[in-house]
Amino acid sequence: MTTTRSRPTLDVGLLALRVGVGGTLFAHGTQKLFGWFGGHGLDATAGAFDGMGFKPAKPSAALAGISEAGGALLVAGAGTPFAAAGAVGAMVGAASVHKPAGFFATSGGYEYPAILGLASAALALTGPGKYSVDAALGHRFTGSKVAVGALAAAGAGAGFVVARRQKAVAAAAAAAPAE
Repeated sequence: MTTTRSRPTLDVGLLALRVGVGGTLFAHGTQKLFGWFGGHGLDATAGAFDGMGFKPAKPSAALAGISEAGGALLVAGAGTPFAAAGAVGAMVGAASVHKPAGFFATSGGYEYPAILGLASAALALTGPGKYSVDAALGHRFTGSKVAVGALAAAGAGAGFVVARRQKAVAAAAAAAPAE
């Protein structure tokens, strides 16, 4: 049987990653849902989502906001694989909007949602570390099978949403008058 020992630097590093990524996601989610931190709230976000091809817009905006606001769970290290998987799904959707602009954020590309999604996936796979609610509860809902299952479900859901968005964007482009 192999055992792993906690290393203080690893646990502090995971805590720092959770606080940075989770705090950022929380801020973006609450902008969408409540208009906090200079955001516009759910109705305005739904209008923007409609313009980006996410149909139905209001439930899509609410789901993205909830998934991102779940960053608070990442900060706490509570339900880490599930909170991280929700963030991954939201970031896949966000990246799909920015993909036509290429990779770099300076050109409007998908760099920013990609890095938040990748960091969230890493947290799902590594677990939250010693300084977390999950650790205090004995890691009941962590581990490789749980993480892979949660990420697979998030990937499938995000794939469905992105495919539906691409179809809506293509239909809108086909219906637009030629210039």
